Amino acid sequence: MDPKTDEDVLDAVGPRLRALRRDRGITLAELSATTGVSESTLSRLEGGQRRASLELLLPLARTYDVPLDDLVGAPRTGDPRIHLKPIRRFGMTFVPLSRRPGGVHAFKMIIPAQPEPLEPTPQTHEGFEWLYVLSGRLRLVTGERDLTLPPGEVAEFDTSLPHWLGSADGGVVELLILFGLQGIRAHVRTDPHRSSQTGSRR
Repeated sequence: MDPKTDEDVLDAVGPRLRALRRDRGITLAELSATTGVSESTLSRLEGGQRRASLELLLPLARTYDVPLDDLVGAPRTGDPRIHLKPIRRFGMTFVPLSRRPGGVHAFKMIIPAQPEPLEPTPQTHEGFEWLYVLSGRLRLVTGERDLTLPPGEVAEFDTSLPHWLGSADGGVVELLILFGLQGIRAHVRTDPHRSSQTGSRR
């Protein structure tokens, strides 16, 4: 396959920026207010009528909290290592494992130890989530279900349902998460002879 030219990279910036904005659920008006770039300029940039410049891309990179290279999809050269930047929210640590805007996002999630298990505070948002417990015992509340998942267990659920993730016993929990917009699900092959499934356990 021929390597991408500079023109190829620049031509792909607009669609990439549009996909990233829509994936984050941000309107042009909201993005304009955050970055200080006019709505018309942002629209032309996403539509390919305006070339990307450092002056435009820097505030977008800050708003989306992604490196410039990821924002434009520039070819990677030199250091092959992936430099992960942990994100701390709601008292938990999320380590992004994927870089591509749009589609399914992968995270490693770490729930810290607590003196005693926390009370669930369910939240809702658009999307679909798949998770795999690496270590610890996860308490997963989805709708009316209240499940305890040990290491090696898998679950998937619609995040428009009230849901909450926490430690079942106060210990540290580590898990892998795949999150996508509504309708994007992970397809997991299961053993047809297995007698029980995570979704039916209580």
